Amino acid sequence: MSIARIFALGGVVMYPLLGLSILAMALILERLIFWFQVARKQDAVVRDVLALYRRSPKAAFQKLEQNVHLPIARIFLAAIELEQATPEEFRLALESAAQAEIPLLKRFNTVFETVISVSPLLGLLGTILGLIASFASLRIGELGGQATTNVTAGISEALISTASGLVVAIFTLLFANLFRGLYLRQIALIQEYGGQLELIHRRRYERGGVSNASA
Repeated sequence: MSIARIFALGGVVMYPLLGLSILAMALILERLIFWFQVARKQDAVVRDVLALYRRSPKAAFQKLEQNVHLPIARIFLAAIELEQATPEEFRLALESAAQAEIPLLKRFNTVFETVISVSPLLGLLGTILGLIASFASLRIGELGGQATTNVTAGISEALISTASGLVVAIFTLLFANLFRGLYLRQIALIQEYGGQLELIHRRRYERGGVSNASA
């Protein structure tokens, strides 16, 4: 059975299901690219920045500016660019910047949840409409032979929409859980690396070596 045939048998709900599947695939692709870029460059950039900040805050600042597309780089910049920041001010700057990055890290989560919830319901709706149409075509007294065969075939075809809705929901759910795991790991890394940067800053502050890194 061809895809076009399956689509035709699924009924009218196949159109919104197709739209949801295209939307989900586009957003999944965007998130895959985003997390790939983060995973590919972040650890090396952070290690370089921590090493540079011990020797030269200005050099660390410049390194961060070169990688401003990374969320953790923007978080570090928000703290390092403060003038004569105390350890408490430095910590607050890190925490505020991290909070500001959370919506970007959790981007499209609501859309994924909507697709996961709505797709099976649309599929069920399509099945119900198909069943209604199948039984409506059955006339009283025609409970055997070709009429019953047609109803059975109609029921099988009506289930296509439910299967399609489940496929869309399951596919989206797998990637949504993947992105949720990456988000939680990123939050843990931000806390870990942020703590290391804060410790370095505190030691520099106690030695009287704090200056405006952006100058």
